[in-house]
Formats: sequence, C-alpha cells, structure tokens
Amino acid sequence: MKGRVECVAFHPSKPFFFVATQRNVRVYNLTQQSFVKQLFGGAQWISSISIHPGGDNLIIGSYDKKVCWFDMDYSTKPYRTLRYHKRAVRNVIYHNKYPIFASCSDDGTTHVFHGMVYSDLLQNPLLVPVKILRGHEVIDDLGILDCTFHPKQPWLITSGADSQIILYT
Repeated sequence: MKGRVECVAFHPSKPFFFVATQRNVRVYNLTQQSFVKQLFGGAQWISSISIHPGGDNLIIGSYDKKVCWFDMDYSTKPYRTLRYHKRAVRNVIYHNKYPIFASCSDDGTTHVFHGMVYSDLLQNPLLVPVKILRGHEVIDDLGILDCTFHPKQPWLITSGADSQIILYT
C-alpha cells in the first residue's frame, strides 16, 4: 500500500473491503482475494469513510474540509463534493434505515444531509443539506470528534473535545 491507512470499512452485503489511505480508497474482494478498484478522493487527507446501506455509494470526510460522495457504479472520482465545514471533517456516517447522513467537524458543527439513493440506475442520488447542529465548544482547535446514528431511530449522537456527548432527536 502506498501511504498510511487512515480507516477501513466492510461492504454491508458483499465480500468487499474498503481501505482508505491519505488520498484514495482501495476496494478489495475478500472472496477472490483480489483488488477491485481504486477511488480517487479529491481530498488532500481522508479522515473517515462510511458505506451506504445499499452498498453502491460511499462518503468520505477529509481534513481539508470536504465531504465527498461516490457512486461506485458511476466513476472512480467523487459524484459530488460538499464544502460546508470551515475546519477539518472528523467523521461521516450514514444512517442504516433512513436516507440521511451526517458529517462532524472541528468547527464545532454537525451537518445533516438528506441522501436519497434511487433503485433506478439512470437517476442520480439526491443530496440536500437539512440541518446544522451546534452545541459543542471548540477546545484547542478540536471540535466534534465523532458522530453516530441510533440503529433504528433518526437520532444522532456526537462527542466533542469539550468532554460532552450530545443526543440530537
């Protein structure tokens, strides 16, 4: 591998393994023990990765303030790059049940997006910003360090450098 491994993820239904290095994401087929494809992130430094529950889309967060949406069937480059944060993006996460995803950042905000993926392959995913969540203080240039969704409810939990955990319902 070229570069340091930043994060890894499994495909929700196929035997695929995603490895994110500083600048790209490599996809491996574990059953065939082979390399499948390489996704070029459009980011200077990848911080996090999340695979859509359907498996054909993924998002990456980066330390250079970007959230990149990839359609695995469409291209090896991002379908859309979202630039809503003012500081490094620490984590990105899809909800397992609802068509939403979130990104949290060192700017002390969490952005929630509607991310609808259609079963019709000719129709592009719909990405719409929904809400900006605030509540954490920025301490020593660190804001929100992690975020996760409840498995069944549309609740978001964030943890910050201010030693707080906040539940948004």
